[in-house]
Amino acid sequence: QVQLVESGGGLVQPGGSLTLSCAASGFTLDYYGIGWFRQAPGKEREGVSCINSGVGRTYYADSVKGRFTISRDNAKNTVYLQINNLKPEDTAVYYCAARRNMDRCAVVASWYHYWGQGTQVTVSS
Repeated sequence: QVQLVESGGGLVQPGGSLTLSCAASGFTLDYYGIGWFRQAPGKEREGVSCINSGVGRTYYADSVKGRFTISRDNAKNTVYLQINNLKPEDTAVYYCAARRNMDRCAVVASWYHYWGQGTQVTVSS
């Protein structure tokens, strides 16, 4: 059964850091592009970062560039999203999604085939 499971969310003070994990089961992540999306209450889902299959080229939305880092560990079948200098506006449910053979990734939600259940990130003092 194909499954993506996010973890690592939590309550963090502004300026803090978190590393979110997206663990895949039922398929080999090497061949998939992975996107990270977030949705805050009352707002539309926003694509924040992605990493392509293969060599691992990355993309970041302007709103997170310089603070978010996406990486993959194919041996662990896991993709990570490191978030530094967290801001209250980063508060959202964060989702990872997968699409097979994504040579050039993009944070277009409709392109992705598999989705995780999300992990909550709350930034508050």
